[in-house]
Amino acid sequence: MPLFASPLWRERDFLRLWVAQSVSDFGSRITREGLPIVAVVALAAAPGQLGGLAALTTAAGLVIGLTMGDYIDHASRRRLLILSDLIRAAVLISIPLAAWFGALTMPHVYAVAALVAAASVLFAIADHAYLPSLVGKPLVLDANAKISASESVAEMGGPALAGLLFQVLTAPFAIAVNALTYLVSAAFLADIRTPEPPPQAHRRRGWWNGLVTGATAAWREPRVRTLLVMTATGGLFGGFFSALYIAFVLRDLGLGTALMGLGIAAGGVGAMIGSVLVQPMARWLGVGPAIVVGGVLSALGTMLLLFAPHDRAGAMTALVVSQVLGDAFGVVPLILAASLRQSVLPGNVLGRVGATFGAVSGAGAVVGALAGGWLGGALGMRTTLFIAIAGLMIGPFYGLLTPALRRVRQMPAETPEPAD
Repeated sequence: MPLFASPLWRERDFLRLWVAQSVSDFGSRITREGLPIVAVVALAAAPGQLGGLAALTTAAGLVIGLTMGDYIDHASRRRLLILSDLIRAAVLISIPLAAWFGALTMPHVYAVAALVAAASVLFAIADHAYLPSLVGKPLVLDANAKISASESVAEMGGPALAGLLFQVLTAPFAIAVNALTYLVSAAFLADIRTPEPPPQAHRRRGWWNGLVTGATAAWREPRVRTLLVMTATGGLFGGFFSALYIAFVLRDLGLGTALMGLGIAAGGVGAMIGSVLVQPMARWLGVGPAIVVGGVLSALGTMLLLFAPHDRAGAMTALVVSQVLGDAFGVVPLILAASLRQSVLPGNVLGRVGATFGAVSGAGAVVGALAGGWLGGALGMRTTLFIAIAGLMIGPFYGLLTPALRRVRQMPAETPEPAD
């Protein structure tokens, strides 16, 4: 379905959810680059400290995945979205306040990164479970494509604004912009009127049962099981990459924060292209093959960054091209995989399955970030990043070798029976 021709344009409450996510995504992009920049610029963090920061950030997926899946499936998901926004706003404002009083330290940045990441993972899992109940399963791919398009706009504007803010306001004080974005997001979410299916709180069985149920539901469905394995490998080697990426651009390539922000923002152009291409690629190649092809092409595009020359113009060109190609093809498997999970699984287990995916990705990313930080110091950042990007191709090749995913040509239209 074309991006700008859809019945969703007439759905008031979807539009409010879309706006809330867009504003929140814009602020998240500032935070994503912002906290490492604070560590590098304001606190002179070493590669090992950056690895620790990335590990704490990604560990949130593991913690939330282990503890919150059952709760998300038996609570109001919209209220959890609002709560997540308010938590992020309150925590982030502590960074500029601490800097104002000259008390900002790396442990403080660690704590903020962990709490914000935990709230962000909670938001993402609750949102994934909430969307089908708001728009209906037949429209989830269209809705996810539109949400991805607005995320790509945030990818374009957020990092560029972050780079400028960090030069004009200095690193700690630029973080204050995020608090406002999360408050705006919470206000739009509060204005949604469509009632949710009533939460089944009386059937809540605890975090351990929720974890087991989510993992079991994911593993028993062959298509979702393949996506889970791909998520695990992506989390591991993505952790390698995230631990060193900012430091590599600032130190090895010698680009300042403003140029880095503009270069990363170019990835938003790629993400916008990907959000437009996702449905045509699914039609041309089939859903499963499009997930595989998108993952491989994304890794190859990102790898171009490692061949960047050391002059500023060449480094900037390599950064822009790698961001555009990596994000354009990286968005395709993300949208299709999320839509496939939402289509083939019962709605009442989406929170627990989403938490399982978050736990698997978070566990892999924690290990990857710590290993990446250590290897960055031992082998150099460029070599470690090459290992990371090569590792990111393992998941797509596994999907290629798995018939359950490779043979998925269209988004399934079945309505799964409740599993709770």
